[in-house]
Amino acid sequence: MSIQQWKVTEPYVATKCKLGEGVYYVPERNELRFLDINSSKLYIIDLNKGPDSLKEIDTGMPVGVTVDIEGVDSSEIVLAGAKDGVTKFNLKTQKHDYVVKYWSGAGAEEKTKRMRSNDGAVDTAGRFWVEAFDDPEIGDPSDEGVLFRMDPDGTLQTMYEKIVIPNGITWNEQDNTMHLTDTTEKRILSFAYHSKTGDISDKKIFYDHSKSGLPGNPDGHTQDSEGNLWQALYGGSRVIRVTPEGKVTGEVLLPTRNITCCVFAGTDLFVTSAVEEDPENNPESAKYAGNLFKVNVGVGGAPRHKARLS
Repeated sequence: MSIQQWKVTEPYVATKCKLGEGVYYVPERNELRFLDINSSKLYIIDLNKGPDSLKEIDTGMPVGVTVDIEGVDSSEIVLAGAKDGVTKFNLKTQKHDYVVKYWSGAGAEEKTKRMRSNDGAVDTAGRFWVEAFDDPEIGDPSDEGVLFRMDPDGTLQTMYEKIVIPNGITWNEQDNTMHLTDTTEKRILSFAYHSKTGDISDKKIFYDHSKSGLPGNPDGHTQDSEGNLWQALYGGSRVIRVTPEGKVTGEVLLPTRNITCCVFAGTDLFVTSAVEEDPENNPESAKYAGNLFKVNVGVGGAPRHKARLS
């Protein structure tokens, strides 16, 4: 099978993030926001005005992901997977209002210190799925990574455990399958998803990157309107397109190695990246590391949903 290729040689905007992540598109304002987790920064770009409109906001703590809230102006408040819980983050005051904390009881203080949020997404019922794992800036990884589901009433359910680095989350068009990237095992998992209850079951390996012959580890992913997953490859200098059958049919080649996350804005795919850990041996990668990239891939994204809070 031939693989369609797109090649990006220059950044859309040179943000030089330590760990660019959590890229999110707001169609109502044609606005993009993304995070530098390790610098506790959130960036916003008005795509009508372009890179010169870039704004920087201090998040005060590592934030892994943000999503819009139904009925709330996201130019003022967003829902955030923050250091140790889910917060309503005020973009004007830079203050966090906790909806729920991840940890309580015995061991909560220790977990709060060494763990943080990673990726997250909202399902069709407005439930916010968000992950936590050992912060690599603080200590070595363990299998204590976890996928939570926060329901509209603010209660937190533990949905999947014993994973080192949980990552991208999407649901198929039929709303009966959830995909979850397992970074350290180099695979995308699929689960039977029950939209009425929010339950998941019947875990399977949907895509095994170790068998692809391509470099890197799967990081964040997004889904297009045709049901393909666009999977960022950390250490792989690319985003790959994976069909609903689990086949790689396309790749976006990028000028830096550590590709972290992507999102659609119309038919443009925006891609975040992270610092180059070995600049001496990878000077070209280091030159472009941490920047935001853009490429038109000729297809739009699947509908994204806002979180509901009761």
